[in-house]
Amino acid sequence: MKAIILAGGKGTRLAPYTTILPKPLMPVDDRPILDIVIHQLVHYGIDEIILSVGYLAELLEAYYQDGSRFGIPISYVREPEPLGTAGPVALINQQHSLDETFLMMNGDVLTDFNYRHLIDYHNEKNGILTIAMHTKQQKIDLGVMHVNDKYELTDYIEKPTLDYQVSMGIYVFDPAVLKYIQPGVRLDFNELVLSLVKKHREPVFGYPCTDYWLDIGRHDDYEQATEVFMQHKAKFLGEE
Repeated sequence: MKAIILAGGKGTRLAPYTTILPKPLMPVDDRPILDIVIHQLVHYGIDEIILSVGYLAELLEAYYQDGSRFGIPISYVREPEPLGTAGPVALINQQHSLDETFLMMNGDVLTDFNYRHLIDYHNEKNGILTIAMHTKQQKIDLGVMHVNDKYELTDYIEKPTLDYQVSMGIYVFDPAVLKYIQPGVRLDFNELVLSLVKKHREPVFGYPCTDYWLDIGRHDDYEQATEVFMQHKAKFLGEE
């Protein structure tokens, strides 16, 4: 199975580090975060990786080269201009023929996720797209009021904790999705999902995940990722 890794963003929230390094090359302990991702994909049976690159693409290409030292073929697709988080798929299809089920993910997530379970789940559901999702909790430090249409109080909850499902930035696509992505047109992932569900009535599923997951988007996330990886390195690298 092919895996597309989105690695073209500027990582502006991690500036000034990302003024000289693309975010996927940011070191987590003794290796770039993208090294960890690639190691995991190889471990779970992915046999080809395509990096969608843009910002500082030459550094990623120089570091990963053809992928031989990772034991997997790695190729690159450069966006001529930013195409969003879903738009690059059409460009990649033109160069690599995505004619089978494929995985796509962000290149800056730290997780001990079992990718094989997600792929098997997608195949069982037989949908056009499966999104790995994680439960996040939000503590509300105020009293929350519930009212009816007449503003009559029906409930009052003091400082509740709310659960909600978020995308982990890891997806499995059926190739049928390609007919909904126009080559050369900017398209973000949320726009694609809403189009599939609301306009085209295509089956899209969420895969509930309880594994560790962290999106490395901010400075405090980066510090946390480094600390957690150092403590549980063997687990993240599939050596436990």
